[in-house]
Amino acid sequence: MDITVERNAYGRQIDSRVAHIVPGTEFQRRVGDGDLEAVFIRAPIIRRAGTAVKVLAEYAGDPVLAEQGKHLVATFHPELTGDSRVHRLFIGKL
Repeated sequence: MDITVERNAYGRQIDSRVAHIVPGTEFQRRVGDGDLEAVFIRAPIIRRAGTAVKVLAEYAGDPVLAEQGKHLVATFHPELTGDSRVHRLFIGKL
């Protein structure tokens, strides 16, 4: 993907957090409305996203869920919540 990432940018594991984010309209149109619970554990920050990258959700002004073609990236752990929308989005790419 055409992105630049900074590893562990939110801090060490002790700085891990759970945040509620509002996904963008593209995400909501494809897999449903509502906030997304995002678990950040030693999470990277996407510092730059190229023009072909679609940012699907942001946290504190930084992209945290993005796609380009058949690729999907998240800087949080969607598998640690009961919300299956990110997984449905991923499976829909098959």
